[in-house]
Order: sequence, then C-alpha cells, then structure tokens
Amino acid sequence: MKTISKSVTLLLLLASTLLAQKSGLPSRVEWTKSNVQGSPEPPAPYTLRIAYPGVRFENPIAGVMVPGLQQLMIVEYSGKIWLIDEDRQAKEKKLVIDMGANTVGLALHPKFATNGRMFVMTIDSTRDEEVGSRVSEFVVRDGEADKTKEITIIQWKRGGHNGGCLGFGPDGYLYISAGDGSGIADELHTGQDVTDLLGCIMRLDIDNVVAGINYGIPQDNPLVGIKGARPEVYSFGHRQIWKFSHDRHTGLMWGGEVGQDLWEMVYVIKNGGNYGWSLMEGSHPFRPERKRHETPIEKPIVEHNHNDFRSITGGYVYYGDRLKLLQKHYIYGDFDTGKIWSFKYQNGEAQDWSELADTSIRLVSFIEQSDGELLLVDYASGMLHELVKAPPPSLAEHEFPRRLSETGIFKDTAKMVPEDGVISYSVNSPLWSDNAVKLRYLAIPGKGTVDFDDVLYPETPPAAPAGWRFPDGTVTVKTFAVETEKGNPSSLRRLETRIMHHKKMDGDDNGYGAQVWKGYTYVWNEAQTDAVLLGKEGGDIEFKVKDVTAEGGEYIQRWHFPSRAECTLCHTMASRYVLGINTLQMNKEHDYGGIVANQIDTFNHIGLFTEKLEKPAKSLPKIVDHRDEKEPLHLRARSYMMSNCSHCHRRWGGGNAEFSLLANKTLEDAAVIGVAPGQGSFKLNKPALIVPGAPERSLIYHRMTLQGLGRMPHIASSIKDEPAIDLIRKWIEGLPEKDYLKETGVVSGISNQ
Repeated sequence: MKTISKSVTLLLLLASTLLAQKSGLPSRVEWTKSNVQGSPEPPAPYTLRIAYPGVRFENPIAGVMVPGLQQLMIVEYSGKIWLIDEDRQAKEKKLVIDMGANTVGLALHPKFATNGRMFVMTIDSTRDEEVGSRVSEFVVRDGEADKTKEITIIQWKRGGHNGGCLGFGPDGYLYISAGDGSGIADELHTGQDVTDLLGCIMRLDIDNVVAGINYGIPQDNPLVGIKGARPEVYSFGHRQIWKFSHDRHTGLMWGGEVGQDLWEMVYVIKNGGNYGWSLMEGSHPFRPERKRHETPIEKPIVEHNHNDFRSITGGYVYYGDRLKLLQKHYIYGDFDTGKIWSFKYQNGEAQDWSELADTSIRLVSFIEQSDGELLLVDYASGMLHELVKAPPPSLAEHEFPRRLSETGIFKDTAKMVPEDGVISYSVNSPLWSDNAVKLRYLAIPGKGTVDFDDVLYPETPPAAPAGWRFPDGTVTVKTFAVETEKGNPSSLRRLETRIMHHKKMDGDDNGYGAQVWKGYTYVWNEAQTDAVLLGKEGGDIEFKVKDVTAEGGEYIQRWHFPSRAECTLCHTMASRYVLGINTLQMNKEHDYGGIVANQIDTFNHIGLFTEKLEKPAKSLPKIVDHRDEKEPLHLRARSYMMSNCSHCHRRWGGGNAEFSLLANKTLEDAAVIGVAPGQGSFKLNKPALIVPGAPERSLIYHRMTLQGLGRMPHIASSIKDEPAIDLIRKWIEGLPEKDYLKETGVVSGISNQ
C-alpha cells in the first residue's frame, strides 16, 4: 500500500508539474493563407542606402562640410565633434573636441581652411537658465581644438525649444536659430517680442567685433536703431527653426519650422520677416488674440499636417549630379516619421511637391557636401545615408487586400474566427485607448520563427529590455471595440482593426536594428461583417455612447483612425517596433479557448522560437496588470507608464524630454525624481517631473489630467484615463523620498534551479 501511495504521489507531483508548465496549444499550425503583401500605395521613387558604412556616430545631430578641405565634421549630441574624410571609403574619425555639454549646432568660417575658426552651439543645463544657450568660438589646428581657449560669442535663455542651427550666409554673416524657450504654446509670449533673443534667427558679424562683445551688428539687420529691440534679430515669430540653409546658387534662406498642434512648415526666411508664432501656426490661427508685432506675417511655402509630419527637419536645395530629376529641388524630411519630401521653388510657389521616400530613420539633419550631394543623418543608428532610386516594385498596387476578409487573417471575419495558424495573445499591461476593448492576434507565415530577446539596438540591455525579432511577412493584428452603452458588453461596436506588417530588410539588418514595419487600418462597417482599408491620411468619426452618469444620459465620443505616418510615431526603432509582443508583456497566462497557459511557455512548446528556451517563463521578468488592485501600487504605476508612456519616453524614443519611463530602470536611473521639467512648467509651483508626496507639483501627473493642449498621452487618445490618473496620484502621494529610487518596476523571474 505504501508503494502504491508513493507512486500515486509521484504521479500527482508529475501531473502538477506538467500542469504548471502546460502549453495552451498542442502543436504549431502553419499560417499559409497570408495575402498581406506589398503596399496599397504606389511605391516611393527613392529609398536610402548607407553612404559611409565604415563610420558610425553616437546620436549625431548636425554636420557640415569643411570648406576647401574635402572633409566633414559631425556633431554628437553629447558634445563630441568628429572629423572624417569626404571619401565614401572613410573608416577613421578624428576627435576635434569634446564640449562636455549637449551640443546642437556647428558652423565653420568660410575661410576655415586658413583661419580654423569653428562656432559651436551648446545647451548647458548646468549653467544658469538665463545664459544656458550659448554659441562659442574655437580655433581648430591640425584637426583639434583646445576647449580651454573657448571664446563666448553670445548667450541667451535656454528653455523648452532652443533652436540650435548655425550657418554662414553668402554675405559672410553668422546666422543662429533660437526657439521660443517654452514647453507649450509659447507660454513666455516671446514669439512676437523682439526685445529678447527667443523665437528668432540672429545674424551676427563675427569678423568685425564691437568693443565689449565678440561680434558686430550688420547695419541692415531689421531692428537696428529701434528702441528696446535686439539688433541681433534677423527674423522672428519662430517657434523652433530646427534646421535652416542657404541656397548655394540663389542665396535664398530656407528654414524648417517645427509646429505644435497640427502643422509643420517650410519657409523662405527673409530679412525682417515675421513668421507669426504664436498668433499663427503656419497659415492657421493659433492664439490670434495675443499681442502681435506690427510687421506683416509671412506665409509658409508648404505645410504638412501632423498626420504626415511631426517634427520637420529642414534640408537643402539639391545641386548634385547623381539625382538629375531632383536638381534645384528643396529636399527636406521629418524626424518622427522618416518621410522625405521635395519641391521646386519657382515664381514664389512650390512645384512638383511630392514624397520622395518613406524611411525608418530618425532624420535629424542633412549635410550638403562639396559636390552638392546630400547626406541624411540618422540620430538613432548613427549612420550617414543618401537617397538612391528605388528598385522597381515586385507586386502590383491592386494586389494589397482592400478588405479585412481578403487578408487571410480570419476564417470568418464577421465572427472574428482566426485562420489556422493565427494565434491570439494578450498583454500584462494594456495601452489606454479611450475605453476600447482589444482583441489581439499574431500571424507568422509558414515555418517562420521568432528570435527571442534578440533585438538589442539602440539601447542595449540592461538599460532597456530586449525585443523579439520576427520573420519576414509577420502580421500583428489588433481589433478595437467600444461599448456604445457604458457597462453593457453586448453593446460593443468594432471600430477598426489595425495590422502591422513586417518586411525584412535586405542583408543582415544593416547591423543596427532597423526594421521595416508598415501600419494599416481597416474600418468596420455598420453591419459589423467586414472592414475596409482606410486611406493613408487616416480619419475621424463621432458616435454616441449611452451613459447614465453623463449629462443627458449620453455623450459624444470622437475616435481617431491613425494615418500610416502616425503609426511610426510609437512603433520606432527605440521601442523595438512591436510594443506589446515582448517578454515583459507576454509573460502571462492566456486563455487559449478554455486552456489557460503561459504564452511564452506555449510559444516555446510549439516551436515558435528559433532556439528552444531552456527555462520556463516563470524564470523570466514581467510587468504587472496596472488595473489589478491586488498588485503592489508601485509595480502598477511603473507598469502603466511602461505600457503607455515609455515608447516615447526612453532614449531615442522621440519624446523631447530627457528622461525614461522604462519599468526596468530604477527611478534614480530614470531621471524623474525632483528633475525640473524641460518642456515648460505649466505654471505649477516649483514643479518637477515627479515630486514625492506632491502630485500637484509633478508634471507627469499634471499632464495626464489635462484635456486638450499639453495633455499626455498627446496622440491616440482624447478621453482621460481616470483610473490611471488616480493610480499615479496615489503612487506619487505615497512615494517616500528615497525608498523607491533604487527599485525597478519589473517583477524578477524566479529561477527553477
């Protein structure tokens, strides 16, 4: 009897072990029905290739050709300035100087070859705010500059927008762009104020200095002799001219103006020009009631809606020989979306205005080379690129599925029955999407497999969690549905199904983690039987939601369908492209049609990973469900910010503020506790990103509570997440000043050894 009892016990223990590590699926079923191929749009005429494969930089932010020397100088944001040969085979880079502060602009004197004069703009947070923006001069000898021999040319207030472009015009004067110095909506009201150096472009004569200062004032500067006005000002009414240039043949000055709410602009910059900020955003009213300067407001040459552009990077008029069709075209692009456009300026208008390429780079700057060719600087990869003609398309435009039922993702689209091999999944901490319920699926074609925790660039572990690498043709699927009667699940109405389609890059991923993911939206019909592919511009709808707590028993909900370009704002290289399918989010139990099992264990069991994992999922890290009140408050708060904020607020993520909300970081490393806001104070009393015990002074909490301008998250949502706001408030109220500084927001895996 004892032997039988012992055997039963062993069997029970074995069964318990198998149950604990059970798979939600018995085996891998191949997905063979994919029709998601190609693109619904005509192919772009150009693409990118790496121009200098032998050199790479760390967060390059600007670059210039060295006059007369067949060399380039490249500026890294950290302050290092490098010298390389213009020869495309260059493999060596020489350090010219390390500024030791955030450096954004560089200009070399037209006679640099003989005088070595170099001008650098830094934004130094260690200096007093009133003089935190500075342009300095150095002399370069034998490729090196002595930092101890810095000459301060001019300095002014630093703030949320600091401009940062330097350049010499054909007149020999030094031009300097300065932003409005505020975080939001020109809160300093400086756009139309010419008594300071914010929101303007300066023009200085650095060859004829005036006693007491290290520059002179060109006598045709527009405000010379006007009482109270700064004579350095050349143009004003700017929010943030990030990059400007002078046409090497006509002398016209071009500038890309980073907008705020809806528009990005390209201007011809004129002597004395008023560019409207903050009365106008481009040609559109912004705060027209504000006090304005008497000068007429200039109109942009072209504008881009934020559906396509989010942070414009001004370029150059092209005079190279390699791309004949683009000669005399002004070529520019966008930092957030990677799009590159051009137009030809004739008779005061833009002609042949069109998109040249849709890329995945963080286009932070252009460089005009001595032969007129243009380089494109990628802030994320650190590589220098160039435009090339795109190869002919392999698939016809009409072959891309125009209805969800044509994609091969669902057997029965109306009933949302997935096709064989399409796997449902869920995440630990979902992204807030205006009360939407989401159904998620992963579709990997054929025998394709996932490389587990293989994406390490650009911020490598442990600084940021690793990502999964997916095979060619992978499709991720997410359907959004909203209750039209609050609290009644049977009233759910499907609004859209978004898919992300992965096309593997040629070669070995170019060595730095870049991938090609394209986002598409299918909008559901009223009958809820199928969904139709939406155009690339996106769209909006409004519908009524019954709610007994609302005035009149209902409210109007506005829903935004993202444009193709908007998908790239969150699905970036820094965020590993696929936001929810990663170890921290997928390490959870999931209901596979009545069988509840861990998703990572299930994927491992059916052979979905390229290499079989040696340990069970319980040994791996995870975040928690921020909605689960049984979980610790600290972990819930960190998980919420991980899923809702960290895709932007991380290194290279696209957020302007320099802090990280990745859950794997300690608060100490995240640089949020007691750190002054860099994008405006919102009139709070002594604010910081997070003030332990004081949510009313904490910018992260405050911006979640706003409606409209300044609200976070600022895209993909129009309804406040009240439970999450309450969660973050309680968390900050209960934050001891130091207890959590060295803790992460990740639940560590428990080893089974």
